[in-house]
Amino acid sequence: MTVPTTETVTETRRTTPPRAPTASAGTAPSTAPEPAPAPSRQPVPVPVSLPKTAAPVTEAGTGPVPDLSWPGPGPDLSWPGPGPDLDSTGQLIGRIGSQLGSGLLRVRPRHAPAPVLLLAAHGSRDPRALATVRVLLERVRELRPGLDVRLGHVELDAPLLTDALRALDRPRNSREVPGTGGAPHTGGPPGTGGAPASGVVLVPLLLSRGRHVKHELPAAARARPALPSRVAAPLGPHPLLVEALRERLADTGWRVRGARERATSGVVLAAAGSRDPDAAADTRATAELLAQRLGVPVVPAYSCAATPTVPAALRALAARGRHRVAVASYFTAPGRCAARCAEAAPGPVAAPLGAHPAVARLVLRRYDEARAGAPAVPPLFGAP
Repeated sequence: MTVPTTETVTETRRTTPPRAPTASAGTAPSTAPEPAPAPSRQPVPVPVSLPKTAAPVTEAGTGPVPDLSWPGPGPDLSWPGPGPDLDSTGQLIGRIGSQLGSGLLRVRPRHAPAPVLLLAAHGSRDPRALATVRVLLERVRELRPGLDVRLGHVELDAPLLTDALRALDRPRNSREVPGTGGAPHTGGPPGTGGAPASGVVLVPLLLSRGRHVKHELPAAARARPALPSRVAAPLGPHPLLVEALRERLADTGWRVRGARERATSGVVLAAAGSRDPDAAADTRATAELLAQRLGVPVVPAYSCAATPTVPAALRALAARGRHRVAVASYFTAPGRCAARCAEAAPGPVAAPLGAHPAVARLVLRRYDEARAGAPAVPPLFGAP
């Protein structure tokens, strides 16, 4: 005799309402109202123990009921391994963020190198002029450490501006290029060779517009088309020059003390002179700024190429009752023109602007202005 075994069979409950009993023969039909349909419910598995030999449960008119049980062992839905330590995870994320942040702080953005500042001086046969310009060059470097500051002259002194530009136009890390005649090193860091990819800014060590600023400097830059170049504005007119002129006058001992001295005092602003009307306009503008600063009349005068001369300016002031007169030397360095003006003055004569700290600051200001917005060659004041 076989002992019947049992197995779990899943039976699906019907989600349709139960059929109402039908009236059999001889039985009166029921008058009770048909019950409302029950709300639909999802199938719920119900374990049923049946003999193994028993026939599958069937439903009238539907055939065998399918076996809806999970085949084999059920899936393991538990967390694999030990559960996550949320506190440790938060600490780990915080530690990663901290390390990433500190690493980013150590990363410095790479900037393009600044253009070379090429100071374009006039040049002079007076050896004091070159010595003065070199002192000014060092002051500019002290004010802007790391900036490549070099020197070139329009004429009379070495290195000439053309040689300085040729040296910048040659490949980096080379001392010379075949066929250039071995242009001399022009004051940049030793062994650096040519200019960086950002080029060069020519800053005129000149006090007004004129032939050199308008024509000669731009022409020298255009002769090197592969070298990105800009020509800055001349130094004057500017309030920094006025401060330097006032201090140079004070160094001579000339001062205005009280209303009586002010009524009899005046200043001649001695400049080099130019046939260009823009140069004369710039010198007059500086004279007006200096007059406002000192509170006395200031008359511009010139050593050559323009009028009035220094003696004529002194006579004009004397005719106005201004006999206590000093001469302010509106020159960037000692030279023939400055000496000529000084010889014509009977009273105090101030030294040229030279390497005054205000001049060094103004050189860098003109350099920054050119970098910020001045057009590249063709020049700021127009092409010839």
